[in-house]
Amino acid sequence: MRIAQVAPLWERVPPPGYGGTELVVGLLTDELVRRGHEVTLFASGDSLTLAKLESVHPRALRLDSTVKEYGIYEMLQLNWVYERASEFDIIHSHVGFSSLPFANLVSTPTVHTLHGIFTPDNEKMFMHAKNQPYISISNAQREPRLGLNCVATVYNGIDVSSHKFHSQPDTEKPYLAFVGRISPEKGPHHAIEIAKRSGWQLKIAGKVDVVDVEYFEREVKPHIDGEQIQYLGEANHHQKNDIMGRAAVTLFPITWREPFGLVMVESMAAGTPVIAMKMGSTPEVIAHGKTGFICENVDECIAAIDKAVALDRSACRDYVWQNFSAQKMADGYETVYRQVIAERLGKKNGHLKGAVIAASSIN
Repeated sequence: MRIAQVAPLWERVPPPGYGGTELVVGLLTDELVRRGHEVTLFASGDSLTLAKLESVHPRALRLDSTVKEYGIYEMLQLNWVYERASEFDIIHSHVGFSSLPFANLVSTPTVHTLHGIFTPDNEKMFMHAKNQPYISISNAQREPRLGLNCVATVYNGIDVSSHKFHSQPDTEKPYLAFVGRISPEKGPHHAIEIAKRSGWQLKIAGKVDVVDVEYFEREVKPHIDGEQIQYLGEANHHQKNDIMGRAAVTLFPITWREPFGLVMVESMAAGTPVIAMKMGSTPEVIAHGKTGFICENVDECIAAIDKAVALDRSACRDYVWQNFSAQKMADGYETVYRQVIAERLGKKNGHLKGAVIAASSIN
């Protein structure tokens, strides 16, 4: 197949640090190339890929202080993609609602992976284009009230082999880990409360976006003492694997309907069980009682720590191999691509047949 992958321009593909969508796009793109597909990746110019790279800007927009109007570059990228739509059998968009108006203007089908959440504003556009084919990254992410044409759920995958397996946690100085964006939605304030009330050391790693600086200063920074509560800054792939792999348990105490939560999978791949709040995708990602525990509140999270420490770390990694590998993800997307292309061809042939019958009846 000739496939166009359209990635956000905010981060490089794959990202050097935090960036779940860009990581997934990178892994999927490279796996599709390995399978013999002709793939073009539309992403920032500093992206690293096995596919043919096309870009409207030489570097990730997050890293370029000279860029003031980010939306301009996204429009330029989408205009370029859809001007060339006839070169592809299918276009795979990872940029949310922005590609929806373009997709209706060409005959090449577009599938849209829903990486984010619905808001009162963006759902107006989704409902306007509800018949386009959408792919959810968890069943919990779907909003039946919107009536979207969700053709499949394909779970995000990781390169399991790139995650070092830790058969045992750090026993000299045992600790809990929190890895992720430092924001109210991710719940680092809950992680701090869990650590303080349970007496465990907590290591926190993650970036602080501009919009979350006030939250960090108010809810997180005052608790950082360099001893029980440690903040390590933003972590790259190797650092994340080391932090979570040596942890006794990774905490995922979210406060929102998480669409997927790649950190959970990365932790389990390293062998470390996860304790998470029962919100969004967490019951789909964690095997309760086997690779971690799903909890209703902070009290339950604290009570689950000793039970989580006793879980089989090999079972955590095996679970990821079986359900969340890049290969498993690519299998799911290949199936969707073939289905959507076949449906589009079927409709096209049906229209042509109808036109022939109509013309013959006139004659």
